[in-house]
Amino acid sequence: MKSIGVTDSPSASSRRRLVHEAEGGMSGAFVGGVVGAAAGPPGIVAGAIMGGVAGALSALALETWNDTISARTRELDEEIGVIGGDLGAPNLEHPPALIGAYSAASMGAAGGAEHTPAEGPIDPPES
Repeated sequence: MKSIGVTDSPSASSRRRLVHEAEGGMSGAFVGGVVGAAAGPPGIVAGAIMGGVAGALSALALETWNDTISARTRELDEEIGVIGGDLGAPNLEHPPALIGAYSAASMGAAGGAEHTPAEGPIDPPES
């Protein structure tokens, strides 16, 4: 598993892709051979060939999809400031407060005997 911001070199990426395709091809050939065993030795060979091709193509599709998602994630991380940006920076400029008071809700003063919640009054506890 790669960490965010770490990229493979082109040779490492192509080597990883080749290994994943080989793994997919071998597992597909195994499953194809097992399924083809119902037709005897020719079925084993045909199933292994077809399963190997299907497994390699599936691995290629999954690896391509993974690369696409990783690239998009890196792009979004750079855009919002996770990588090389200012996410969490203490020196950001925020708009000034309109008045210098906290909201009543944050101070615990909102709601009281004269305030009825939108969902209706709260029933007293049963004893």
